[in-house]
Amino acid sequence: MIVDFHTHTFPDEIAEKAIAHLSKIGQIQPYREGTVDALKKSMADCGIDYSVVLPVATSPKQEHTINRVSAALNGKDGLFFAGAIHPDCADVPGTLDYIKASGLFGIKLHPDYQGVRFDDPRYIRIMAEAASRDLYVVTHAGMDIAFRDDIHCTPDMVLRVLHELEGVIDDKLILAHLGGFALEDEVLMKLCGKPVWMDTAAVMHIRPAKCRAIIEKHGPEKILFGSDSPWENQRDFADRLISFGFSDADTQRMLWQNAQTVLDTNLL
Repeated sequence: MIVDFHTHTFPDEIAEKAIAHLSKIGQIQPYREGTVDALKKSMADCGIDYSVVLPVATSPKQEHTINRVSAALNGKDGLFFAGAIHPDCADVPGTLDYIKASGLFGIKLHPDYQGVRFDDPRYIRIMAEAASRDLYVVTHAGMDIAFRDDIHCTPDMVLRVLHELEGVIDDKLILAHLGGFALEDEVLMKLCGKPVWMDTAAVMHIRPAKCRAIIEKHGPEKILFGSDSPWENQRDFADRLISFGFSDADTQRMLWQNAQTVLDTNLL
């Protein structure tokens, strides 16, 4: 069983344009076209049983449409969706209530694309409200390749949020990219062992020894396999995680059992 906990899709009508734009500003090439159908094809080709899609609202006006579509697709054809919320949301409680009632497991934040530091009071309010509804919070962490000179979610920002929301956000926060893309040394020193989950998206081929060290120190029981499809190949990333040589039990935890816990559903 393999659950890819970190994937992205775009509506069919804008996928080509969105992928081209992101490829240009990030100077990367995608493996897939970025549509829901392309993700399903990737899953079939790569032996992925389930994928979790993490949409991002780059303006408040996108929230309702994203969440409505995500709710309609959630749990079908091997796909699970997070909800989307913007830091300038006009009705945080109402939006989170809709996400919860729709059966979505949590929300996705992207400090870089939403133009907000992770420890901004708007985010802190959203995270507190989400956790009170038993919703998980997934956030991009570390450098984003489109914003290389201005990191919006550093380990120190995460520590400030954990302090501010101690006892509230514990074990409900999921840090993408093993806690901080391109910040492996800081993650090792500051975040490993904290009450957070981490996913493996987009990082396992970069400084793999450091990535393995983060997983070992933080504990496989708090690691979620993720690829960052369509930007990375799902099968390649699963094989990379398997190649790290953790025990079969720990590898199964990372590949699907931890995701089953977060999604609160029986995947077998």
